[in-house]
Amino acid sequence: MGKPTAITNDIRRLRFEADEMTQADLARRVGVTRQTILAIEQGKYSPSLEVAFKIAQVFKAPLETVFQYPGE
Repeated sequence: MGKPTAITNDIRRLRFEADEMTQADLARRVGVTRQTILAIEQGKYSPSLEVAFKIAQVFKAPLETVFQYPGE
């Protein structure tokens, strides 16, 4: 999908804490494919801002809890 991103995320942990939600379940709720969720989790793809907010809303968490961007 492209070069790895510097953005990290805690989606896998959040899915586990949400009754072991599957990637497919999250993808369905956000409106993307399971492969997209996989790529985001693995840091191979940065989601659009809209998708990032949708993911955070699914977990009822602030964006900064789901995604992190390293400072300088």
